[in-house]
Amino acid sequence: MTKEKAEHGAAASRAVRHHTIDIDGIDVFYREAGAADAPTILLPHGYPSSSHAYRNFMPALADRWRLIAPDFPGHGYSDTPEAFDYSFDGYERFLNRFVNVMGIDRFALYLHDYGSQIGLRLAIAEPQRIAALIIQNGDIYEDVLGPKYDGLRAYFANPTPQARKTLEAAVSEEGFREEFLNDVREELAERIPPDLWKLHWSLMTPKRREVAVRLMEGLNGNLVWFPRYQDYLRDHRPPTLIVWGPQDGYMPEASARAYLRDLPDTELHLLDGGHWLLETNLDEVVALCREFLGRVHA
Repeated sequence: MTKEKAEHGAAASRAVRHHTIDIDGIDVFYREAGAADAPTILLPHGYPSSSHAYRNFMPALADRWRLIAPDFPGHGYSDTPEAFDYSFDGYERFLNRFVNVMGIDRFALYLHDYGSQIGLRLAIAEPQRIAALIIQNGDIYEDVLGPKYDGLRAYFANPTPQARKTLEAAVSEEGFREEFLNDVREELAERIPPDLWKLHWSLMTPKRREVAVRLMEGLNGNLVWFPRYQDYLRDHRPPTLIVWGPQDGYMPEASARAYLRDLPDTELHLLDGGHWLLETNLDEVVALCREFLGRVHA
């Protein structure tokens, strides 16, 4: 084989592929990279994002792992069916069904934003399938939530129709911009492309806006699950890597360190970034993940 052909083959193996699959009558969009027989990494996304969040991360690891990132129903390029259960429980059931249809028996989980809670519900339901966890700015400790949660806490304490309008107003292009920039320093904010909030806002519909608000409301009930997530970590002790951007108004440094209560031997890296490290600190995250996964999920 010539050098040129070898390089072309290597590049092709790292390329991200884009698919749509029918899951119980729902057209589900997902991104995939890597060989079908390689160890799998499952990448559930958070708010207000989609599988697009992993577009740069996936090819960086695809030479050794199979990476799969679905768009949840009501997000990205997936359908927004009327009959779907748009709740944390509903998304866990969907994610479980997705991995079954895809034939994925065992996988590492990348946990970020509310994808962390959905992913951990799946881990609780199917602990034998979890090879490892990578946790990146995903909150499961109520006592260390950042100041940006204050508005949600106020709504939870007094959920009036007028207060709900504050949540509805946050589901806007400017609200999405605030979610993506989220307290990072100016020189880091320059690395976060406006494509993120403009793309995801362009995909919103009245139905999707209602889904987003209902998920914000569902965060209150999700707090009840926080001790269950902690129990899972303490009881099962999955191999875990924590990479964290402390410039995060929702999940500051204390939110990362709280994981050490239940995983005291876990590797924790605080990077010079915020909530969206895969935009601002991609090379650092990739290097840490490659070393970690090479030890525990190769």
